[in-house]
Amino acid sequence: MLRTLCGVILVVAVLNLATASGQGTAKANVDQQFVLLASASGLAEVNAANLALKQTSDPAVKKFAEMMVHDHTKANKELLALADKKKITPAASMDAEHEKMAVALAKLSGASFDREYVTGQVKDHKEAVALFEKQAKDGQDEDLKGWAEKTLPILREHLKMAEDTRDKIRSDK
Repeated sequence: MLRTLCGVILVVAVLNLATASGQGTAKANVDQQFVLLASASGLAEVNAANLALKQTSDPAVKKFAEMMVHDHTKANKELLALADKKKITPAASMDAEHEKMAVALAKLSGASFDREYVTGQVKDHKEAVALFEKQAKDGQDEDLKGWAEKTLPILREHLKMAEDTRDKIRSDK
């Protein structure tokens, strides 16, 4: 009887340890997923903004694109340094959705380019704000959580500027 009870306790302990270990892996995956998505998105922001600087003649779009290159280049460097320190692999390139968008934008010019670029920036920054809010709330690594919290006000500013630029372009018609 005592042997059976010890066996049951041992099995329960092993199961609890396995569950806790699996949860640790899942928690680490939250941080890995954040780094992967944030780094791919950051690359896309810089690439799209560089394209905008070549394609646009609108001063508001140009100003916005210049801010994107500056701020996202800085944020990308910070994230890469943090990912390297944490031994988390960032994205090597933009994701497929942003690649498709870049190809489409490269074929446009003038007002149609400006509309598509800024509309995409509004969408991307809404997604970025949601991603960074989730990391700030649910992330497991304190350094990544802190960086997400620190970066959120900048992303919110970008979203507002993208919306304002979009509205200005619409009213200039």
